Amino acid sequence: MAHPKRRQSTTRRDKRRTHDKALIPTIATCPATGEAHMFHRAHWLDGKLYYRGKIVMEKEVQA
Repeated sequence: MAHPKRRQSTTRRDKRRTHDKALIPTIATCPATGEAHMFHRAHWLDGKLYYRGKIVMEKEVQA
C-alpha cells in the first residue's frame, strides 16, 4: 500500500474539512395550523398530515 511521503499540514487538513460542519435545519411555520416544521416536509397534527398548508392524508381510526 502507498504511504504519504510527507506529513500533511494542519491548514490543508482543515481546508478539506470545511464542508464537514453540522448545519442548523431551517424551520418553517405552517400557514394553516401555525405548527413549526422543517421546510419541504409534511407534518402530522391531530391525525392529519399537512403539506404546504393543505391536508394530504388522514389517519384511519381502528375500532
